[in-house]
Amino acid sequence: MIPEAVVQITSVTSLKTTSFANDFGEYSYKNVKENLLFGYELKPMADNRTIQFATPEKALLDLLYLYPFYDSQQELEELRLDEDYLHDNLNMDSLAKYCARFKSKALNHRVKLLFKTYDL
Repeated sequence: MIPEAVVQITSVTSLKTTSFANDFGEYSYKNVKENLLFGYELKPMADNRTIQFATPEKALLDLLYLYPFYDSQQELEELRLDEDYLHDNLNMDSLAKYCARFKSKALNHRVKLLFKTYDL
């Protein structure tokens, strides 16, 4: 969905917001209410461990929720999201269901603006 290199990994957590950097990259943990910890899949890792990985729909909503400055068409265009991915692969039903669970008028507004910006 993101056509360029990822410079920071952001995770949502019910714990305190924090960030750090190491040899592997920059990491950010953003606090959200526990009822917003949904919309993930378990992905296998080494040593029979798994990691909770957000679905693309939930990751997009988390981005718009956690970074409220994406509130104009220009800001959303500057995200440079992969339009082919958005049109062909984004599950709009899941996006709508997940968005409703946030119960946020501001997020609803940003999602509508995203739809307008990317002709979804």
